[in-house]
Amino acid sequence: MKYQIANELPGRLRVKLAGPVPPADLDALYRVLGSCPDIAKSTVYPRIGSVALTYNAAPGGRARVLEHLAGIDAAAIAKAKQGCGLELAPRSHSLLMDLASLVGFHFMRRWFLPAPLAAAWTVFSYRKFLFAGLKSLAAGRLDVPVLDAAAIGISFAKRDPRTAGLTMLLLNVGEALEEYTRSRSEGALINALLDLPETAQLVEGDTEVQVPSSSLRAGQLIAVRTGMPVCVDGTVVRGCAMVNQAALTGEPLAVERTVGDDVFAGTAVEDGEIIVEVKANEGQTKLRTIVNLVEQTESYKSRTQSRMERLADRIVPWNFLLAGIVALTTRSLVKTSAALMVDYSCALKLTGSIAVLSAMSQSAQAGFTVKGSQHFESMAQADVIVFDKTGTLTEAAPQVARVLSLDGWDDDEVLRFAACLEEHFPHPVARAVVRAAAEKGLEHRERHAEVEYIVAHGIASSLDGKRVVIGSEHFVVEDEQVEISEAQKDLIARETEGLSPLYLAVDGRLMGVIGVQDPLKAGVPEAIAELRRLGLSRVIMLTGDNERTAARIAARAGVSEFHANLLPEDKYAFVEKLKAEGAHVVMVGDGVNDAPALALADVGIAMGQGTAVAKEVADITLTGGQLGSIVALRRMSEGLMGRLNGSFKEVMVINSTLLAAGIGGIISPQVSSLLHNASTVALSMRNGKRYDA
Repeated sequence: MKYQIANELPGRLRVKLAGPVPPADLDALYRVLGSCPDIAKSTVYPRIGSVALTYNAAPGGRARVLEHLAGIDAAAIAKAKQGCGLELAPRSHSLLMDLASLVGFHFMRRWFLPAPLAAAWTVFSYRKFLFAGLKSLAAGRLDVPVLDAAAIGISFAKRDPRTAGLTMLLLNVGEALEEYTRSRSEGALINALLDLPETAQLVEGDTEVQVPSSSLRAGQLIAVRTGMPVCVDGTVVRGCAMVNQAALTGEPLAVERTVGDDVFAGTAVEDGEIIVEVKANEGQTKLRTIVNLVEQTESYKSRTQSRMERLADRIVPWNFLLAGIVALTTRSLVKTSAALMVDYSCALKLTGSIAVLSAMSQSAQAGFTVKGSQHFESMAQADVIVFDKTGTLTEAAPQVARVLSLDGWDDDEVLRFAACLEEHFPHPVARAVVRAAAEKGLEHRERHAEVEYIVAHGIASSLDGKRVVIGSEHFVVEDEQVEISEAQKDLIARETEGLSPLYLAVDGRLMGVIGVQDPLKAGVPEAIAELRRLGLSRVIMLTGDNERTAARIAARAGVSEFHANLLPEDKYAFVEKLKAEGAHVVMVGDGVNDAPALALADVGIAMGQGTAVAKEVADITLTGGQLGSIVALRRMSEGLMGRLNGSFKEVMVINSTLLAAGIGGIISPQVSSLLHNASTVALSMRNGKRYDA
């Protein structure tokens, strides 16, 4: 890149480029500059082709920075652009340059152009506002573009092009400020959700080539090794690795991925090496589709936000009615123009959407994925919260605490065979059994037939022609009709006191019981107590576990109401009953058996380590597994509703005051327009601040 050093201080450098930086290259240039480890901060002034740099002043730092600048060429910019597929928020200096251009050109035309040419230019500039107003009228709408076109048109009717030009300047400045405020909020949300690698190791025969991740196509093979991110969705065709999926699923621990397993963009290999067959290109990855949340906020608005926007649209015709009354009673075009210059629509819509985008951005950074502002509102209004037990109130990694063998089997045989069945099902309890067998070095070879998983009950298979089942007491004893003697019942109760028992039976005979300890998550009692203080009057635990285990967990968690031995349909029916009683219900779960209840509740919250089904039907996903996140979510939801309601009142008061002042002749239409736009931006920026959570 060609440049000249304009001025320099120790650790600071300003260079003059060969020409202006095109807007399309701006984000790419920032990305290339940021790739130099010696550059601490860079500021690009694109219109004047200048770059200010703060760099590492240690010996050799300046030389490396200058070498990096010299190496920037069209190819480097093009490569960086491949990682800038999304338009990020405009930078503040770009906004200032836009505003300077608008104001500067306006006054240059006024001061230096002859009056006839300046008037002709003003009439020509009016076309944008006129066409927008006519388009709205053609669609049968009386909205803000019609108001703007009418207000400017009145100035032309008064043969006052200078006032018309000033009015258009103020409207353009307001539009630039509002667009910047909105784009900054959307960009913050996108950046909080999206961060994909730019390159990938493409496997071509026996060689590897580094290519842009955006160039990958379905069917190609890429290599991913220890410490490398996965840039696309794909299937492992060779190798084995421990993959950290926290960015996508919230699982805190890496999971093993081997041949046949799927991996997703946004995850990373912690240990091992895999060859992945690309299933989708960069633009179709599961992680990248999260950005649709920004677009979906329009279709998932809260009732409060929707009500504000409907009211904003309905007020516009009343603006025209007011202007008509003013025109008839005062015969003053100035006062009539004042009645048209201030509208409620922009302020109500912008302040509401900025508040929502700010909440979604902060929630994404805090580890919540919220599908729309309506779920914030439902969360703020909820008075009952229902928890699943396993994986929600308790740790997602239960432990085998006791193995009890019966009917001639030994403990190792019971554990070995249980692991052989359970390894086919990724439930936390199943993983605990498999892990316990592995820790004892109990290897097994599969002798059973195809495994059948019965939701919320257990697993069934066959061994040498005999039916084998493993699962809850309800499943094994009641559904499978396995008989247990009174002596066995007493022994099991004594040996598994305070544990969750898992029953193993072969051909109708009980062969063993595995006692699983499901430790309570840290901070659960404190979080539940805080949720009560925040207005959730009923806290309920639902579980498929037995009464004894449920009572122990409930007591430790501080839950006074619980229901045990429930099937998925029982949980669904319980939530349905609560809603029928008029309760606003939050359901929190993590498993397949929670999905129906999650979908039915007013707010369904899936824990981050939960199943894909639970997260798909839930309204909110917590990437972490701690209940403190739900406390923060409740506070943030209440804060958002407070901002929406507060900004509604403020917009109505401020704009009504400006209307009255303009109609009364206290301020000019241009001043009322300036104050209207300034108040809109000020309220929007305040609504864009972080929430106390």
